Amino acid sequence: MSTPSPLGDANKSDEVLAAQAALHRETVDEVRQAVERDAIVVVGMSQNPVVKKARRALEQADLSFTYLEYGSYLGQWRRRLAIKIWSGWPTFPQVFVGGTLIGGHEETARALADGSLRRRLDATD
Repeated sequence: MSTPSPLGDANKSDEVLAAQAALHRETVDEVRQAVERDAIVVVGMSQNPVVKKARRALEQADLSFTYLEYGSYLGQWRRRLAIKIWSGWPTFPQVFVGGTLIGGHEETARALADGSLRRRLDATD
């Protein structure tokens, strides 16, 4: 079974694009600015064990990162939804390296294991 592709902007009305752009704009701007500024950014939520695993993996690799936390399972879900719409990634954590979304915990663990995360960091220096 194939996963559907995200709906491109050309297939959205101007009203939909405007609503997406306005949805918790301050939250999305905070994430975007961190991704542009910092080498590694982890976006997550409290009480989520997968977010904790991703952070721990980066810490064990002795890599510093910026962590942005938005609520827990019941709180701030609208802010997290705005981030998901912006990034196109459906879950948390969302891990950005050198300005690029590399995925969540599993993708981060793989990138650490195969060295591609450090190569990506080196390429952005």
